[in-house]
Amino acid sequence: MIVAHTNETEYRTFVNNKRNEALQSRMIVMPVPYNLSASEEVKIYNKLVSQSDLRDVHIAPHALFTAAIFTILSRLKESKKQGMDLLKKLYLYDGKTVEGFKESDVKELRNEAVDEGMSGIDPRYVINRISSALIRRDTSCINSLDVLRAIKDGLDQHASISKEDRERMLNFVAIARKEYDELAKKEVQKAFVYSYEESAKTLLENYLNNVEAYCNWQKLRDPITGEELDPDEKLMRSIEEQIGISDNAKKAFREEILIRISTFARRGKRFEYHSHERLREAIEKKLFADLKDVVKITTSAKTPDGTQLKKINEVSKRLIDEFGYCPVCANELLQYTGSLLNR
Repeated sequence: MIVAHTNETEYRTFVNNKRNEALQSRMIVMPVPYNLSASEEVKIYNKLVSQSDLRDVHIAPHALFTAAIFTILSRLKESKKQGMDLLKKLYLYDGKTVEGFKESDVKELRNEAVDEGMSGIDPRYVINRISSALIRRDTSCINSLDVLRAIKDGLDQHASISKEDRERMLNFVAIARKEYDELAKKEVQKAFVYSYEESAKTLLENYLNNVEAYCNWQKLRDPITGEELDPDEKLMRSIEEQIGISDNAKKAFREEILIRISTFARRGKRFEYHSHERLREAIEKKLFADLKDVVKITTSAKTPDGTQLKKINEVSKRLIDEFGYCPVCANELLQYTGSLLNR
C-alpha cells in the first residue's frame, strides 16, 4: 500500500492522463478540504507564527481573526438559501449566532456545497504576508490594517490568481476591513466604559425587571417612592431597537427571554447578560450608543485638553492591561477609531 498526498490540480492532471487509467481503479481518494472555521484558522496562524521568525513580534488583537475572515471567505461557496451571504455563512460555520438562521442550517449549507474548502487561499500565504508587513513597517508590532494591506498587495504576486479571482479577493479584503472597523469601534467603546461588566449587568437587570412585569401584566414598584409604575416601554425599546426588533416582534422576543431565564433556573444556572447572544449584542450596542459621542470627541481631538488626555491615557492603559494591546497598537487603535467615528 502506498499513501500519498497532493493538491487538487496535480490530482486532476494525473487523472486526465490516459496512461494512468489502470491505477485509478486501485486508488481510494480522500479529499481533505481547507478549514472553514475562522476561529480554528486563527489557531493555525498562531501555530505557524510560533514556528517562524514572527514569534517575537507582537500581533495586535483581532489581526489574525481579520485575516481569517478574508481567508475563509475565499474558500466558501455561494449559497442559494434565501437571505444567506458568505459572511453570514462564515459566522454560522464558526458557531456564531446569525439572525434568521439556526444551527441546523449548517448541515444543509454543507450538503449544498460538498466540495467547499477544496479551493481558496492557504494559511501559509497569510503568514508570508504578515512577514512582509513586518519587514515593510520595521516595527515590533503589526495590526489588522497592516495584515490586510499586505494581503491585498500580495494578490498581484500570487501566481495562481486570475484577474477575475483577484477582483473577488479584493472584495473579500474589503469585507474583512469592514468587519474589523466594527470590531475596532466596539473594542474602544468597551474600553471607555468604566466597569463595563457592572454597567452591562445593571442594564440587564433593569431590562429583565421591566420585561417580566410586561409579560405578566404587572406593575413595578419604585424603590425610592414606593409608587407603582407601568413597565418602562422606552427603556425596553431603546435596547431592543439596537438589534432591529420591530414593534410587532417585541412581545415574542420578550417572551423568548423569559423562557430562556426559566430554562436556566431549572438547570440551577444564573442568567447573565451574555447568556442570550442577541440580548448581549443589544445591551452592548445600547451602552456603546450612549457613549459614542464621548468616544468620538475624545479620540478625534487633534490637540486634546487635560481632561481628554487623561481619559485617553486611562483607555490606553485599559487596552494594554485588559485587552492584550501593546503601547504601539493601542495608540494606533485609538487614532483609527477616532477617524472612523468622524466619517
